[in-house]
Amino acid sequence: MKSIIVNMVPEETCMALLEDGELQAVEMERSSHSHLVGNIYKGRVQNVLPGMQAAFVDIGTGKNAFLYIGDGLPHETIASMPQNARIHIGQSLPIQIVKDAIGTKGPRATMHISLPGRNVVLMPTAAYIGMSRRIEDEAERARLHAIAERICPKGMGLIIRTVAAGQSEQSLAADVRYLVRLWESILARYKLKAKGSTLLYRDADLLIRLVRDRFTADIDELVIDNEEAYQRVRSLVEANSPELVDRIRFYEAKTPIFKAYHIEEEIEKLGAREVELKSGGFLVIDKTEALTVIDVNTGKYVGKTNLGDTVYQTNLEAAAEILKQIRLRDIGGIIIVDFIDMEKESQKEELLTYMREQVKHDRTKTNIVDITSLGLVEITRKKTRQNIDSIVYSECPICHGRGRIESPETVAIRISRDIRRMERKSHAREGYEREGYEIEVHETVAEELQANQLMLNLAAEFGTDIKVTVKPGMHPENYTILQQS
Repeated sequence: MKSIIVNMVPEETCMALLEDGELQAVEMERSSHSHLVGNIYKGRVQNVLPGMQAAFVDIGTGKNAFLYIGDGLPHETIASMPQNARIHIGQSLPIQIVKDAIGTKGPRATMHISLPGRNVVLMPTAAYIGMSRRIEDEAERARLHAIAERICPKGMGLIIRTVAAGQSEQSLAADVRYLVRLWESILARYKLKAKGSTLLYRDADLLIRLVRDRFTADIDELVIDNEEAYQRVRSLVEANSPELVDRIRFYEAKTPIFKAYHIEEEIEKLGAREVELKSGGFLVIDKTEALTVIDVNTGKYVGKTNLGDTVYQTNLEAAAEILKQIRLRDIGGIIIVDFIDMEKESQKEELLTYMREQVKHDRTKTNIVDITSLGLVEITRKKTRQNIDSIVYSECPICHGRGRIESPETVAIRISRDIRRMERKSHAREGYEREGYEIEVHETVAEELQANQLMLNLAAEFGTDIKVTVKPGMHPENYTILQQS
């Protein structure tokens, strides 16, 4: 059974995908962290680097976007272009963000625009037809390709999405018509806007992306704990996939939804450096600026037969857990895995084959490269958005990046959840009398609460008094909530 569980508060939307009760994917979006991926801007070229064939483009967000010159064009086409037709400083052009700003690096942009719909992706600047690799039936692929050729607008391209399998030509054509109108409106805004940088199109929020990209026929239930979001999702699904409406459910129980589904503790584990294996072995995950390194250890596992089989079984179990952790933590870029040394070449090949089969189920493009002469497995995975690690955690002010603690915002949101939980419990008591709260926190958390006015909003929401007190020496992740009569 596959379930999508959505927890929503004003400050944060969090989605978890469960399969038979086991966490398979998690995605988080906060109101304070604006994701840029998918957004289309009218950008203004600030600098051109001919040696790198790149340009830096002002999009009005504070950090210039990085753009490869002629991105999406063949090299010979770029070389043959007259000098005055190439990108130059001061030029305005439409670009789309394909990778969020990470660390000190600005966002990555492209002129190769794509607009995703429910069944297809429209590419206004590329004239070719693509097909999801997850559609494996050759007859269905041929049918969809023929439909795509008929409905594809002249001079544009289409990518047929996985969910399009089994859909009618009318359904796909309706998607295309909507996306063409959207592109025309974007172009109209581009022409109307004055010189300078401006946002032309903002990609959908997490809730809409969830319905568009994840809520398919293989999902048995979609459970949401926010009534407004629930109604919004129902309306979207009724318009696009009415056969799935009955699978949407509003969660009304008093127990927090992530706690009820045992998701909360699983998300907390995603920040751990060590991951235990069922056999007694364990993984060690270390992130560096250039790549992520994962080490496999046998730990307490001693096996039942010989050393070679023990090592192989540990590596096989570790491989499954590694791919799961990569997916859950949304680790991107270069990943190096140090498996336990195996002497048999056949076991090495079996391990690689197993991993290559498993990554086919990952929505993010993942490539199992090979095993090096040192026995290290090389993996590359596409990196686009900020992952959970970069959202939930901030650099520790005490250890200066050598360790991690929860960010003040994360603690503040935990406090807001606890107060909401306490309010629900108080309302459930007979003879309920409204009480105030005093919260003792670390000074960084107090500053966060003051900056985003979270406690003021909560106080107004529940009609109560909330006092925030800085407690010297308190750990940044800890806090105390005292009820006052």
